[in-house]
Amino acid sequence: MATSPCSSSGVSSSSSSGLGADAGLEIRTRSVEQTLVPLVSQITTLINHKDKPKRSDKTLQAIQRVGQAVNLAVGRFVTVGEAIANENHELKEEMSVACIEARRAGETIAQLTDVASLDHPESDSHITIFTDKTGVVKAARLLLSSVTKVLVLADRIVIKQIITSRNKVLATMEQLEKVSSFQEFVQIFSQFGNEMVEFAHLTGDRQNDLKDEKKKARMAASRAVLEKCTMMLLTASKTCLRHPDCESARINKDGVFHRMRLALEQVIEIVTDSRPNGENEMAPISIYSGIKEFKNKVEGLRENLYFLSKENLSTMLEVILEHTEDFTDSAYTSHEHREHILELSKQAKMELEQLVSVWMQAQNQKTKDLMEDLEVAILKTCQCMNELKREVHSAATSLAADLLKYHTDHMVLKALKITGVEGNLEAVAEYTCKLSEQKEQLVEMCRLLRHVSGTEPLEITCIHAEDTFQVTGPQIISAAETLALHPSSKIAKENLEVFCEAWESQLSDMSLLLREINDVFEGRRGEKRVYLSLPRPGKHNSNLKTLKPVKLDTEVRYRHFSKKNFHFFILSEECVFKCHKYGYHLQEQAKIAKLGLELHLLTSDVDSETEKWEDQENEIVQHGQGMSSMAYSMYLFTRGEGLLKTTQDLFHQAEIFATEGTKLASALHALSDQVHNDDKPLLLLEAEKLISMCKQLQITAKASAQGKSATFTKVDACILKTRNVMTLLCQLLPLCCKLLRKNKAGNGCLKPAPPWKEDRLRTGTNARTPERRVDTFGIKSLENHVTNMTFLESK
Repeated sequence: MATSPCSSSGVSSSSSSGLGADAGLEIRTRSVEQTLVPLVSQITTLINHKDKPKRSDKTLQAIQRVGQAVNLAVGRFVTVGEAIANENHELKEEMSVACIEARRAGETIAQLTDVASLDHPESDSHITIFTDKTGVVKAARLLLSSVTKVLVLADRIVIKQIITSRNKVLATMEQLEKVSSFQEFVQIFSQFGNEMVEFAHLTGDRQNDLKDEKKKARMAASRAVLEKCTMMLLTASKTCLRHPDCESARINKDGVFHRMRLALEQVIEIVTDSRPNGENEMAPISIYSGIKEFKNKVEGLRENLYFLSKENLSTMLEVILEHTEDFTDSAYTSHEHREHILELSKQAKMELEQLVSVWMQAQNQKTKDLMEDLEVAILKTCQCMNELKREVHSAATSLAADLLKYHTDHMVLKALKITGVEGNLEAVAEYTCKLSEQKEQLVEMCRLLRHVSGTEPLEITCIHAEDTFQVTGPQIISAAETLALHPSSKIAKENLEVFCEAWESQLSDMSLLLREINDVFEGRRGEKRVYLSLPRPGKHNSNLKTLKPVKLDTEVRYRHFSKKNFHFFILSEECVFKCHKYGYHLQEQAKIAKLGLELHLLTSDVDSETEKWEDQENEIVQHGQGMSSMAYSMYLFTRGEGLLKTTQDLFHQAEIFATEGTKLASALHALSDQVHNDDKPLLLLEAEKLISMCKQLQITAKASAQGKSATFTKVDACILKTRNVMTLLCQLLPLCCKLLRKNKAGNGCLKPAPPWKEDRLRTGTNARTPERRVDTFGIKSLENHVTNMTFLESK
């Protein structure tokens, strides 16, 4: 369905500027907002000076310079706007009018501020900012309104580009659905890959540009679906082509196409801010949001006894308690939690009845005693709601933790793969029933987590996770049935692997989501630290050399998503999608993506180990955290994200990582002097291993590499050796903990790791460790214009 960009370009609300830009314009993107900031600043300077009694020559000259600068900037801006209008005829009339208004307003401001050459700027013979004080305000308002209108109209063009790109993707998908030969499929899929690169680039930029965090979360969820489904589309289509008469293969393929179409449609709904058939979006209602709103209303009685009715409060509480039935009716809620929730629900009703009684009396007779009684009733009601919130949070998160731990071995998926290859239809049917049970458990877990997520973006992430389990479960079943019917089919086996990996990936994402939810509940909204070895503007990193720009013919830029065997690459800004060539480049790309994922998992393991140390200032912990942060940055590089933009950045990071590893080895040598003699040889042996591995990494990172092939090899080697160091670090940290505990028995050198604590929550004070945001699906912010995609056939 094609959507008109002009119908939803962001023209509906008020401007954030106090100077009052057009009340019909809403600024929805950061780029538009940031473009207006300097203009607002300059105009505000002029407005503030028009009423100042003292006007020195220096001040008058400054005012004139500002006015001229505004006029010149507006002139250049309007020239660009007019060029855009000429290229987009459907917007030409509106854009031209806005450009004319902006130019006129800029010239007016320049005339009103032409005061530096006048002896008496207040003279009535020459109209200036000082004689026509309302004129400059009117001109400023007109200027802001017209410039904002030009920006919003230009934004419509971006929306139009996304819609056009989506329509091209849909058209190619229809061709892919109808192909009957593998050769034809390869050709069309190549075109599809290029179109998805363009779509991913446009939507990635748009996601980063959106101001509304809720919309950003929805966009991230939709784009995650497209990411995972593209590999599924590839293998499911190939399976269907190989086994055209297999009903389960057809069902499997149809499910992928359907889900991709829904995700594409949701992206368009977000960028156009519209819903199909004009229906309004129903915001998900959670217990947390309900309690928050209820408490706000109750506490508002302190200021105003008449602003709402008792019926409103009673209805709000009824809705909250109705949602708690999701917990009390769930088969997976423990008996203890169920009883506590029911008890607190009953208490909440009683507290509200008492509050309403005192409230009604206070409305009739406002005595000191009654107001004190009202305050007590308000406090007790809010306290009861806080306890209810805490109880449902505990019920949801404890269930999630138990389920994720129970399903971490993926035994059902492994059994499905084995029995499918054996062609054992009866066993496959048995394990598909178990997978369906697992799916119901995980879906219920997501529903309960949504109630306690604490923020709208996290609510949306929970809903997305629920949908993913709901859809992926049956798709795994159909893929397993296809394999069981064709046990010797390599493509059917590969197809089942892809769907199982998507399931495993979502389970991994749920663990990270659970941590975020706990962080919100506990008031921890900090960000993961990043060990930044690259110079930043305004930061004095005297120990770092400024990186020289590298020519594109020797510099390899990676911008891709990777989920094990699913890879999206941009190589030197060019698409290298060539399905008919399955040689060196594809193998190398697959290998690097896999290494990146392994590196990510190792950083989580290291974070978990460092959190167990009570002394977070311990030198070993400090070096371990720094190395983990650097390894995380290198993982983000393999995804095309983060602050490492080029291969040169990666190599420089690898050098710093190796240096930090050498410092850690020195700390291990110092620790060996403190431990018992029996333990010393083992610790020294591990330290020597670390030194050797870090030296090898430094040599690799400093080695020269000419051409794409050599650069790929060097990238591969650096990430591989970083992974090996991180593997050793995962073994070293618990060993050091054990030795310290043994050496300082009873001193409490360790503390138990709190459940689901955020990775590296503590923000370092060292200048070399600025903050970073956890970048994982669902809760990821997707910093710095991430995601250009190229889809590669990996087989």
